[in-house]
Amino acid sequence: MAKISLTQIIRSSAYLISALTLLYGCASPQQIQGGPRDTTPPKVLKMSPENLSTNFKAEKIVIQFDEYFKIQNQVKEFSISPDLAIAPTLKVKQKSLEITFQDTLEKNTTYTLNFGNSIADINESNPVKNFTYVFSTGPKLDSLSIKGRVINSITGLPELDAVALIIPLNRDTIFGKYKPSIYTTTDSSGNFSLNNLREDTYKIYAIKEKNGDRIYQQATDEVGFIKDSIVLKRNVDSLVLNIFKENASNFRILDRRLNTDGSISFAFNQKLKRPEVNISDPAALDAGKKIRFSKNNDSLKIWLTDLSFDSTKIVLKDEGKLLQTTTITRGKKETYSRSVNPTFSLENRLLNPYKPLKIYFNLPIENIDISKITLLEDSVERKNFTVKKDSLDFLSYVFVYPWKAKRIYDIKLGAEAVSAIFNTKNKEVNTSFELANKDDYGTLNVKVITPEKDKSYILEVVNELKNVINKIVVRQDTSVSFTKYKAGIYFIRIVYDTNKNGSWDTGNIAEKLQPERIWYEPKELSIRANWDRNDVITIPKE
Repeated sequence: MAKISLTQIIRSSAYLISALTLLYGCASPQQIQGGPRDTTPPKVLKMSPENLSTNFKAEKIVIQFDEYFKIQNQVKEFSISPDLAIAPTLKVKQKSLEITFQDTLEKNTTYTLNFGNSIADINESNPVKNFTYVFSTGPKLDSLSIKGRVINSITGLPELDAVALIIPLNRDTIFGKYKPSIYTTTDSSGNFSLNNLREDTYKIYAIKEKNGDRIYQQATDEVGFIKDSIVLKRNVDSLVLNIFKENASNFRILDRRLNTDGSISFAFNQKLKRPEVNISDPAALDAGKKIRFSKNNDSLKIWLTDLSFDSTKIVLKDEGKLLQTTTITRGKKETYSRSVNPTFSLENRLLNPYKPLKIYFNLPIENIDISKITLLEDSVERKNFTVKKDSLDFLSYVFVYPWKAKRIYDIKLGAEAVSAIFNTKNKEVNTSFELANKDDYGTLNVKVITPEKDKSYILEVVNELKNVINKIVVRQDTSVSFTKYKAGIYFIRIVYDTNKNGSWDTGNIAEKLQPERIWYEPKELSIRANWDRNDVITIPKE
């Protein structure tokens, strides 16, 4: 037998080690790259005991899924109804979920385990939406249901992922304080279904919330409710809950700050009606102040001409009544950065032929040097223009010139053409545009037929985004014309102005007051270019 040398053994061992390294290297698990994104949530394969079991006596429930999963936001998402003093424990084992009861279950009672969106796959967090497990410790299951739809009060559109919830009447005081145990979320059509309910008297609510804790927060959430309690003895279908943003009952400043440009900003928790603001200390600052409330009077911006104060007191009033006196302080070494940033009233480089060209500024303007402004018409300089203050808005100016169709206009605001407060100047700004074609605009003539005398209605023209373009108050049969509208799709909605104040009023839970009804004319009212459209709107009874 041939002898094997030590060198041959070492060489063979090296070959073997290399081969094994290559083999295991090729066989090592690698993350699969590319491919479509997984959008499918885990699916239930088996439940033990089975869902909808009666005479339930198990201490543990095991639910098997078709893939690995995780439990997310358990405290917010998971609940059991009726409540238990000690909540069940949830434990993930491989592809199974074990629910173990730590408390004694009541006899002859139907329990619903509501998992919300807490069960989700590992990789993409696709949730098993509104997943529930129901069982009864007695011989039969509670089988009543409440079904309905959640609608936005203003837009009339269904609300996706709103929370519909019911609370037994004897526990209604928990609303807004604790999360409910009987709830579900709406689908894309705003529909919801609450199942396996026992006979009882319930209050029903819907909330569209920000933080997902199922506890109504007036400052941030929208809410809807059914005014009367529901005595549940048979299935209830076709409920409609209109959600709305409730006005705060007590005025509060949500935010106040001294901005980097020296202006002062406020945000309120209410829409004020006839707001006022005064500087009480130093009192000398009040005369030169500039103030601007937002369109809804729920925010405010103040510019003061002197920022040498250590602190200033600002008095806020509404309808002559004192709301709050607040103090703004500034550091002695605080510095500010300002620049004048003009924008023009153009849309896609086009000027509406029926509206003036406006220049909007971010700071109060003290002077405009027209000699530093250049206007070119088809590259030819023109001098016969003026720039004057907007009588309705101190932050805007009107650029006056006889604009002509089919001409290209170039405007240059030269450097330091505009002087704002604190001697702030602009950098050079250029814009180019042309006059939109008048033939691209049309008119909508509407005959309005009201259902009842001595009632008030607000007729609003809205675009496809539900933004209000125009509105009028109607109190009798009338005809109105909306002229010079850009061709497009418009809608008309009617606000039933119950209190005749000329504006839509929201609801109030404490007073059991629903928001004023809004009705949408079902026809879309397309305005064609260079065309008059005539239509009839018959307002239905409220």
